[in-house]
Amino acid sequence: MNHDKMAARPHVEQQRPLPHAFVILFFLALLAAIVTWFVPSGSFERITNADGRSVIVAGTYQAIDSPGIGPFEFFNAFFEGMKSGSSIIFFLVIVGGTFGVLRRSRAIEGLVHFLLVKLKGREILIIPLMMTFFALCSGTYGMIEGSIVYIFILLPLARRIGYDAVVAAAIPLIGTAIGYTGSFLNPFNVGVAQSIAELTLFSGMGYRFVCWLAFVALSIGYVMFYARRVQARPERSVVYGLAPPDEEGPGDHVDLTPRHLLILGAFALALVAIIAGVSAFGWYLKEMAGVFLLLGIVTGLLANMRANTIAGAFSTGCKDMMDGALAVGLAFTIVVIVQHSEIIDTIIHSLSTLIGDTSASAAALGMFAMQSAMNFIVTSGSGQAALTMPIMTPIADLAEVHRQVAVLAFQFGDGISNAFTPTAGWLMAGLTIAGIPWSRWMRFMLPLIALLYALGAVLILLATLVVWPLA
Repeated sequence: MNHDKMAARPHVEQQRPLPHAFVILFFLALLAAIVTWFVPSGSFERITNADGRSVIVAGTYQAIDSPGIGPFEFFNAFFEGMKSGSSIIFFLVIVGGTFGVLRRSRAIEGLVHFLLVKLKGREILIIPLMMTFFALCSGTYGMIEGSIVYIFILLPLARRIGYDAVVAAAIPLIGTAIGYTGSFLNPFNVGVAQSIAELTLFSGMGYRFVCWLAFVALSIGYVMFYARRVQARPERSVVYGLAPPDEEGPGDHVDLTPRHLLILGAFALALVAIIAGVSAFGWYLKEMAGVFLLLGIVTGLLANMRANTIAGAFSTGCKDMMDGALAVGLAFTIVVIVQHSEIIDTIIHSLSTLIGDTSASAAALGMFAMQSAMNFIVTSGSGQAALTMPIMTPIADLAEVHRQVAVLAFQFGDGISNAFTPTAGWLMAGLTIAGIPWSRWMRFMLPLIALLYALGAVLILLATLVVWPLA
């Protein structure tokens, strides 16, 4: 089996150690602190709209006197970053604990063996099926953080087929990011942006669904091409030579038992409950964490574990997740530094000035570029919409660009970079779980990034000139 080639590498490459995710994030935070001494501070006036959101008042930017981030404030920002990301951090820790119990039950290994038997010769179908699932979840109800828990299941499955950890991580991470990019029913990005732009909620859904299909098809094709190449020649993997986490023995097969089926049924039921809760009842991380905690306990009981065994497996799972959880806090630190120095409004003002007096097509592409740049600083879709759409809306009117195009430029800029920016805590957490250094992930992502931005530009021009032209 091709997995044997992946597992039985002659040696692990002796090379210069790659930067740890914490090192990358620390130096990005340091760079952000240095920038605060060179970019002047400023602010827009803000009002609370009818939906209770704080939005910017266009044309009210004023420079203010605010010092840059000093050494003491810089190190304090790490605590503030952990505090700001605490809800996501604790959610990930609880999920990690639950998957620790799930792994102890061996139900995942049983499922992997069952799928390999049923899909023998057609294993590649896992990629389009699963990526479409993740893209639908993020394109409709905005699933982001919840997607990374699937990496635990996909890692052993990918290795047994003969793929690498990059494929296992790409399925949920790229699938979710691209679904977010082409969102057609997501209340957190399209919904917020359209309400600020005073458009009918979820209007223009038809063209957005076409965009979603285009982004998903391109991404699936790219991941399938990479997976086939790695399966045929393992040395072409971008993580070749790196010791994978939790390496399995090639002959470690576990039959799927009735007890495993009960555990997997509980897992499926928990996911259905989360999807229903998020879409119908407004659940978020707190409620999702509660469901996963309950799932961990139920899994242990169904696996006939003693209380101490459940607790020990949960503790081990929490420890395994700590690197990923702390990466979220470090990513939030960068946002805290930029926010406390009050340079975000200056960046928005400068970029909006550049877009100002241009043609409709150039203005639309400029909005796309601006939103892409802003997503490195503000990775929250709703947060970025609240910051930028009050500026983009009047700019669109002045440049004779339909407001639907302004929303489209926002969601494309907000979504594509989610798949590679190191300031996206959920991405860094997922890469840490999969044992993939960010530098290796970027080596894999660069061709796809170029294709996605090119596709986004074409779709925005098509929207500007054909779908939503202004008379």
